Amino acid sequence: MITINSQLKGSLILICTSIIWGMAFSAQSTAMRYLQPYTFVFLRSVITFLVLMAAMPLIRRFSGDGASSENSGWKAHLIPGAIIGLFLALATILQQVGLVHTTPAKSGFVTALYIVMVPLLGLFMGRRVGRMLWLGLALSLTGMVLLCVQTDLSVNIGDLFTLGSALMFSLQIIMISRFAPNMDALKLSALQFAVCAVISGVAALLFETVRLDGVMNCWPSILYVAVCSGAIGYTLQMVGQKYTDPTLAAILMCLESVFAALGGWLLLGQSLSPRELLGCALMLAASVIAQLPEKRAA
Repeated sequence: MITINSQLKGSLILICTSIIWGMAFSAQSTAMRYLQPYTFVFLRSVITFLVLMAAMPLIRRFSGDGASSENSGWKAHLIPGAIIGLFLALATILQQVGLVHTTPAKSGFVTALYIVMVPLLGLFMGRRVGRMLWLGLALSLTGMVLLCVQTDLSVNIGDLFTLGSALMFSLQIIMISRFAPNMDALKLSALQFAVCAVISGVAALLFETVRLDGVMNCWPSILYVAVCSGAIGYTLQMVGQKYTDPTLAAILMCLESVFAALGGWLLLGQSLSPRELLGCALMLAASVIAQLPEKRAA
């Protein structure tokens, strides 16, 4: 059962996740100048898996993962980890292929459409969505349009790939919400990247040519996405979703678009227009409104 205190804890963790992920779009786009999509996803997944396995005792202490989940064996996590990993692999591959043909800003907007897809898919599973959460979704969508969508509304093949990525991320979020509360979040996180590495590695061998000079030219991007966005970000996602409603989790994680824009302003000197600042404000307001309790019928 999710309490108000535990939901606040989960919300803060997921906001940290959004900050980390928001900085990753530029790194991913930069890497596509030197590497092909399957190869990049394979390298980031392998590094993330190795970092998680090496740092698991330290991460477990930080995350507060319970002793009961620590004592559960790897075997019990194989099937859930494989399911989550399959959706993660499809999502990240489609996102990387999309980034070859579209801009990081548009990719961030289209990817964040999972905030709408999660509750809609939840309806098919019999999950009720409250009015405050729907209001939060509406504000989030409005904010993302103001923040990310420019005057050119044309749709290219990259946008379609990214839309498919958003659907896969939605299914991954739902599967995490289903399995994570009763399982070891760290083992699930490690297994999902192991599966992602296998799938993308096979695809890279079949369809791409790996160049060592390409890897060397973008190793900072690979390390950031693998260690920060992958090992740290996805583990925080697993832990945060254990304490958070899945629709609220989707809203909070979509804030990565806001933090990507703010990061570009603070770190790269990229200015934000009044329209974009309004979009940021609406999305931040949405994350607060979505947490307001529903009025109970008398």
